[in-house]
Amino acid sequence: MQITDSILMIRPVQFRMNEQTAVNNYFQEDLSLSDAEINRRAQAEFDGLVRVLEAEGVSVMVVEDRLETDTPDSIFPNNWISFHRGGMVVIYPMFAVNRRRERREDLLDRLEEAGFRITEVVDYTAAEADGVFLEATGSVVLDRENMKAYCALSERADEGLLIEFCEDFELLPVVFTAYQSVDGQRKPIYHTNVMMCVAEAFAVICLEAIDNRKERKFVADQLRQDGKEIIEITEAQVHAFAGNMLQLRNGKGERLLVMSERARQSLTPAQIRAIEKTSRIVSSPLDTIETCGGGSARCMIAEIFLPREGA
Repeated sequence: MQITDSILMIRPVQFRMNEQTAVNNYFQEDLSLSDAEINRRAQAEFDGLVRVLEAEGVSVMVVEDRLETDTPDSIFPNNWISFHRGGMVVIYPMFAVNRRRERREDLLDRLEEAGFRITEVVDYTAAEADGVFLEATGSVVLDRENMKAYCALSERADEGLLIEFCEDFELLPVVFTAYQSVDGQRKPIYHTNVMMCVAEAFAVICLEAIDNRKERKFVADQLRQDGKEIIEITEAQVHAFAGNMLQLRNGKGERLLVMSERARQSLTPAQIRAIEKTSRIVSSPLDTIETCGGGSARCMIAEIFLPREGA
């Protein structure tokens, strides 16, 4: 199963621009506002997206962040945890020291209380001691049906640890480097999921960000081999977070492609038509979160694939 109707989201209490992540997340920008105002706006945007998703029939488990941990990026849980069929939970090593405080065991208790079954927790966080990182489904875009892991290498995505993860979960690693232009220089994009999204029938991807032609062809061939229609986006659209999308389904089985309003506005009519052949576009304004956090709708969602008790 590639998509789910159950997700986890963390409501922020101290959202702001994280100076520790800004060193290699070139999407982040500072706003001339107080931290309190930035957090207030982010909470409003978060609540708006939750309302939209719930209205569409997606099951959203919302957990409030904890004030005492001072975690400005807690709104992006998909960077430290992932959930898998069979009851597997994976915990990942994080680049920014202050992001490591986002990891919390009580979430697993909450999930079990909600009726989800956890059979095993796989923890890769010991790699932090060696300066090695792999930031979950931010660094790795999973094709769960075809057992592939797409990964753009960066300071937050180590190839060796990716290979270990793929061996543990019997996935084929599809490794490449994706770049963006920063002050006239080509620099690695910090997370794979800002430049590509893999859905059931299609993939939204910025192929022009893969500067190496052999790597670009390799990635495209892997997607086409699995019957995915490739919907190409530009680097400008990546900066509007058009790559940071996630396909979900609702309780009726309808396919939804979740994105920010900025991302939706950046799409061309042809791209929208290609998406709408199999999915309905669902969007919500996330301007403050995108500007200060350098992430968007997909980053805010941790998909739950855990089995339910008794199922």
